[in-house]
Formats: sequence, structure tokens, C-alpha cells
Amino acid sequence: MSGSNAARQGGGHARWERTGAQRHDAAYAEARAALLLGQMVHDRRIALGLTQAELAARAGMTQPQLSRLELGGATPTVPLLARLAEAMDAELDIAFRPHHAAA
Repeated sequence: MSGSNAARQGGGHARWERTGAQRHDAAYAEARAALLLGQMVHDRRIALGLTQAELAARAGMTQPQLSRLELGGATPTVPLLARLAEAMDAELDIAFRPHHAAA
């Protein structure tokens, strides 16, 4: 059976499978970024000796919102990141850096 016949008869389509894989990869990258960001906030909060409630109050958010962020379950806006940076006496650094070419 040819590739196009297999696709028509439920065998799948290579392009769709790649698209699904690409979506999966993008979702994984977003989840990883959220977890890394949450870990950075958690580590800075602990270094400052603050509770979640204390940092949340400083940043103008609720403790449950901060908890979700620290656990990687929330995607903060840039204004919220700026408030968190200020609340943690930290500098917010957002940059676009080119990927390094493979050698």
C-alpha cells in the first residue's frame, strides 16, 4: 500500500504526525520554562527569608497565585514579573539571544 493510500485508510499522515510532535515539543518547552521560572522565584524568596504570603503581598498578588507560579502552573505577565523583581529586590532581565549555530 502506498503512503497516500495508508493515510486515506487511517494509517496516519507523516505531516500531521510531525505537527503533533512539534506541538508536543512546544508544550514541553513552555512547561519547562514555567518550572524554571517558578524555581527562580522560589529560590530568591527563600534566600530573602520570605514566606509566600509576604512575597505575594509585596508583589501585589495573592499567596495562591504565587504558589501556582512557583510550581510552574502559571504564566506571569511582564508587568507581574516586574513587580516580582521589585518585591525581591532583583533586576528583571528579559532578552532575545540568538541560538548558537551547531558546530
